[in-house]
Amino acid sequence: MASADTIVSGQSHGRHHNRWFQLVIGIICMGLVANLQYAWTLFVVPMDAKHHWGQAAIQTAFTIFIVTETWLVPVEGWLVDKFGPRPVVIGGSICAALGWIIDAHATSLIHLYIGAVVAGIGAGCVYGTCVGTALKWFPDKRGLAAGLTAAGFGAGAAVTVIPISRMIQSAGYEHAFMFFGILQGVCIFVLALMLVRPNPPASIVPAKRIVATKIDYTTGQMVRAPLFWVLYLMFVFVAAGGVIATAQFGPIAKEYGFASMPVSILGVTLPLLAMTLSIDNLCNGFTRPLCGFISDKIGRENTMFIIFLGEGVALLGLMEFGHNPYLFMLFAAMTFLCWGEIFSIFPATCADTFGSKYAAANAGTLYTAKGTASMLVPLASVLASIGSWNAVFIATAITSIAAGLCAKFILAPMRKRWIENTVAETSAESSVNASFQSGWDASRNTVQ
Repeated sequence: MASADTIVSGQSHGRHHNRWFQLVIGIICMGLVANLQYAWTLFVVPMDAKHHWGQAAIQTAFTIFIVTETWLVPVEGWLVDKFGPRPVVIGGSICAALGWIIDAHATSLIHLYIGAVVAGIGAGCVYGTCVGTALKWFPDKRGLAAGLTAAGFGAGAAVTVIPISRMIQSAGYEHAFMFFGILQGVCIFVLALMLVRPNPPASIVPAKRIVATKIDYTTGQMVRAPLFWVLYLMFVFVAAGGVIATAQFGPIAKEYGFASMPVSILGVTLPLLAMTLSIDNLCNGFTRPLCGFISDKIGRENTMFIIFLGEGVALLGLMEFGHNPYLFMLFAAMTFLCWGEIFSIFPATCADTFGSKYAAANAGTLYTAKGTASMLVPLASVLASIGSWNAVFIATAITSIAAGLCAKFILAPMRKRWIENTVAETSAESSVNASFQSGWDASRNTVQ
């Protein structure tokens, strides 16, 4: 007899239908596509040195990439729900490779921007599919599954950034674009062939402590529910607070005068800013599966309440103690530790609330809040010019704390009522079906 984690479909048997195997494939695919975002900064200076386009103009391509990657995820999620993960990830692999091939041969900014759009489509296809299918495979461990998948997006870049940097220095940025673009695309393509449509056993259900619906809502039904927009606004609040603060760590450290100060930790000596960012990235990746796992144990809203308040405290700590270089590093790391989990907790909460069947499209629609939040980043410069960095820290701390309070005192009761209504609807539908079946059986007996 197959275990609960092994799903048999038709005549197919074996590890390909094991949900943990499918999760690992998704994590690896996320790691392979991560360079499209996290390794981009390595190419900016070499491109500018050759073409003299200006770094600001080159970085516009990165903005285009993020917007494309974020805002098309709902469409890609809909495709996953309709056709399964395999064709969507295959398409993503082709676009991921083609995007960097275009960048390698770009002779104008227009070419670079076209490459950014293509790469953004590729990243969105892989990201949306892997997160969405993880939510479907693991209705009992959604937080952990989404967290591990999202963590792969950072871990992959950590493994390949150094080889990419060395290839740029030794063979030129064009060769690095071509080599790694094709390599990543081919690897994702091969892995995509092993993906199967999620079909977890009915016996695998969320734990009683997790408030979860028994009805699958389409994206259209979801966006008409006020509950969704409460979730969306909370996502924007927390994402904006974290993005605004973390995007300004470099300028803040330079203004405070210790960005280049050498710091040694565990025998490694780096400039303080570089050390801070390295630690922050580790915290950003680690918190995703950790907080996802915790939310599976104590509930989504309880985890949000604790973590979002923690982010607010970290941001206020930066304001109060950030002029001390070591406390700056401590509170910056704490900020990342309390921010990165949004990419595991919110998708899990979305699937708990609106069902598994359309989880890819629904979670993708909620994910656009990241793009909405990124549009608020320029406000940091305005706030800094009005009231120094303190104004930035206060504003971002308030939004994070507000989101935490909202999770506990607004979202939790709204979701409880929502789930109770779905249970009532399901019970009523079951009663109607039972009555219909009973009447049908009675009529057949009468005829006989």
